[in-house]
Amino acid sequence: MAKTTSTTNEPAAEEFDNTPGKGRPTPTRKEKEAARKRPLVSNDRAESRRRARVANQIQRDRARIGLANGEEKFLPVRDRGPQKRFVRDYIDARYSVGEGLIPLMLIVIVLTAFPQAIVQTIGLGVLWTFFVVAIIDCLLVGRRIQRKLAERFGETRVESGVRWYAAMRALQLRVMRMPKPQVKRGAFPA
Repeated sequence: MAKTTSTTNEPAAEEFDNTPGKGRPTPTRKEKEAARKRPLVSNDRAESRRRARVANQIQRDRARIGLANGEEKFLPVRDRGPQKRFVRDYIDARYSVGEGLIPLMLIVIVLTAFPQAIVQTIGLGVLWTFFVVAIIDCLLVGRRIQRKLAERFGETRVESGVRWYAAMRALQLRVMRMPKPQVKRGAFPA
């Protein structure tokens, strides 16, 4: 583009003189800081405590909902990462023997209230048998998950403790698990 020269002899600054000003001088830094200044401790302590309590409650609710939904930033360190998510989804997709352990314990407690020794003995025998089967189930699912994680993430990249994590999750009732199950039964992770 070629440069154009102005044909008028007036300076360029006069072209912008017709804009209206804001009507007051620009505040100095000292004035701005004084306007923003607030006391460190408010005069109304009860009001500040109430505001802090409400803010904390909102933050706790957001964290609780985020944990229940499995949002990564709200999870505790032990539940974070793609491997732990895979373990959670795998355990939540299957029926686990350990899920029946708590209801069976409640039944055994009721059976021990009967005065007949044979009923109590049978109840305790069933409980111990079920307990052994649940431990075997946890060991088998731990090995299976270890193998699947090695296939997916590599043999050397499998985190330590995933078998224990899987076993503890498998022993809980589905409705009591945190974070809440994100998959339906039978929908195993790919």
